[in-house]
Amino acid sequence: MLKPLAIAGQVLLYGAFAAIIGVLSSHPVYRHLQADQALLKLSFSQPGQLAHECHRRTPEELAKLAPNMRAPMDCPRERSPVTVELSMDGQLLARRVAAPAGLSKDGASTLYERFVVPAGEHQLSVKLNDSVRTAGFDYVREDRVRLQPGQVLVVDFSPQQGGILIR
Repeated sequence: MLKPLAIAGQVLLYGAFAAIIGVLSSHPVYRHLQADQALLKLSFSQPGQLAHECHRRTPEELAKLAPNMRAPMDCPRERSPVTVELSMDGQLLARRVAAPAGLSKDGASTLYERFVVPAGEHQLSVKLNDSVRTAGFDYVREDRVRLQPGQVLVVDFSPQQGGILIR
């Protein structure tokens, strides 16, 4: 049986612990962004185009292969890295090259980066190339965007939805 003094001590300690948790849950105040800032996120996961073209095997090449390996086309699995360039108001924010994932470099290229930018109206330019066999950029999008303070704007890529997405 606990004595009244021991019970009072436990109540006091539990109360102090609860008060500390309550104070630390609201102080210090966390600010995600300053009052005049917005957040721009560059985020995509995209497999690049095949890095090398397929090769049709000659009858001599096929004869040298085991019978179960005699596919008429030889297509390397390696994919191209994805290059993206992000500019705001004529200033380059980022130029990144995302390498393909996987041991054979046959997976998707993934990129995620955050930029804290001033709120207001801006000219946004996004360029993307997903093939080492073409020069320049395969996808280009330029938009005028209005960012509210605290707003999060995401730049994504989806060829099924038309290419570069700004939402």
